[in-house]
Amino acid sequence: MTSKPIPVTNEALGEPLSSKSTILETGAAVTQDFRPVKSICAHLNAFHVYANDTSRHVEANHYCAHLNEDIRQCILYDSPDPNARLIGIEYMITPKLYATLPEGERKYWHSHVFEVKSGMLIMPQPSKLVPTGVWESAETKEMKDVIELYGKVFHLWQTDRGDKLPLGEPQLMTSFTKETQFDFEKSVMERDARFGTDYLRKREIRKGIKEPEIHPDADSAWKK
Repeated sequence: MTSKPIPVTNEALGEPLSSKSTILETGAAVTQDFRPVKSICAHLNAFHVYANDTSRHVEANHYCAHLNEDIRQCILYDSPDPNARLIGIEYMITPKLYATLPEGERKYWHSHVFEVKSGMLIMPQPSKLVPTGVWESAETKEMKDVIELYGKVFHLWQTDRGDKLPLGEPQLMTSFTKETQFDFEKSVMERDARFGTDYLRKREIRKGIKEPEIHPDADSAWKK
């Protein structure tokens, strides 16, 4: 006798949420304060590439909070939807802290210069009620901060290969540093169509953002 297959909900194995679970979640939302999550202050979207296989990449929605002036910590999801899968984490640190890391540790971190200057990295506009000019100004200010930072990313769920559960070991990820490293136009234009953004416009707006010097130990996946 064959076993009954487990229904798939939003590309993840498992039964749909029951009424009981929905009621419990609603009650918790009213009575608990979720302070660490409420400290999230920015939603960023970009692409990560597998450090051990740069032919594979994944789109990631980052929900980031400041731990302090030198450290950010981000939860990564596969979409901005309510039932999105949590696929990884990213830490971002200032050059000051990066310089203090041992040489062997620095190889795990990537720069954000190309992400920012190319228009790949965006801060999705939350509502058309916010004037586009106002939002672009806020986004550009955020990019001026992010371009200086180094990131360390691990993905826990390999959604690009169709996994229905978070299987295997955490995967160290990195960032792209050149357009020629993947089908930039196709991937970014598909993303832009979903979010109503335009990487070429962002690229133009960000021309005035100063590029920091990238530490030679960063972005090591591209130096093998």
